[in-house]
This record gives sequence, structure tokens and C-alpha cells, in this order.
Amino acid sequence: VSVIIPTYNRADLVRQALASVQAQTYRDFEIVAVDDGGTDGTYEVLSADRKLRVLRHPQRRGVSAARNTGIAAARGEWLAFLDSDDLWLPDKLERQMLWLEGQPGLLICQTDETWLRRGVRVNKPARHRKVAGRIFLPSLTRCMISPSAVVLHRRLLQAHGAFDATLPAAEDYDLWLRLTWRYEVGLVDE
Repeated sequence: VSVIIPTYNRADLVRQALASVQAQTYRDFEIVAVDDGGTDGTYEVLSADRKLRVLRHPQRRGVSAARNTGIAAARGEWLAFLDSDDLWLPDKLERQMLWLEGQPGLLICQTDETWLRRGVRVNKPARHRKVAGRIFLPSLTRCMISPSAVVLHRRLLQAHGAFDATLPAAEDYDLWLRLTWRYEVGLVDE
């Protein structure tokens, strides 16, 4: 698994995100962090960790371009994304990879997520409940996949393209629609 972390001016938060990856019980992964032209010392924070592959855009190009840079450098068969202000529970990758082993036809799956605001758990509205299977039609009314919850096989991006860096917003939504049109999405409902 290649874990791709795009970041921009989040020196403090990216440390926590990295720690949540390094604490994973599943150990067959690499971390590719992409500093998207930050100016707050994020690159120096990332570069201090010799276990990371750190890439840097000299100027800010956006989260999609940063994710795409990470994808291009990734060596893993499977790709996982972690936004630099998100955290994973220690067994997130292990549960997803075990689940995918039992579902050989699936090339993308996600987990549920817990929302926190200012350190306090927030109850998600029912409309944000994750579902599995052919989710294209329900995805038309709202984005049903979160980047930090997904693991996908790299051949999906080779066949259908990566994140559209020309979109100013909803760039992940665009990708999920392109993929859910063609593929079932698995769900580790935790």
C-alpha cells in the first residue's frame, strides 16, 4: 500500500497524521508525502523523517496536483489517501486489506469515519451514512466517498485517470463519480 499525504501549510497537523500512519498494525506500506508549496516549515518537518518519501511543489498547485504527484511516485499496488488534517485508527489499513483479500473482484473500498470538530465528536447526519455496492446513482446527489477513508487499486487510476487538477473544488467527487459509474465500492463499516 502506498499512503499518499498531500499537505499545505500544516506543519503541526501533518505530524499527527503521519503518526497515525506509522502506528498502523498493517506494516506493508510506504508513505509518500507531498508538500504543495507550503511556507510554514511543513517540508522541513516531513524531511526530518527518513522513513518518508517527501516530494515538494515549489509553488502551490492544489490538493489534486499534490495527490497526483504522490500517485506518480507511489510504488504500491494499492493506494490510500490521508489528508493532512485527518487521522487513522491503528488497524484501519489492516482491516481494509484483509477485507479486500476476501473480495478479490473489488478494486476500491472505504471505511466509515468519525467526525470531530475542535476535538469534540460530531454526530453525522443520516444522509452521510456510507453505503456499499453500485453507489453511482446515490452519489449523484452528494459525494459518498471520503479520500481519507478509501483504498483503491492503482489500475483504476491508470484506466480512468487520477484527480482533475483543473477543478477548483470537488476534485475528489469527480474521481469518485468516474469510478462508481463502472465499479462497485466495498465498505468496511467501521
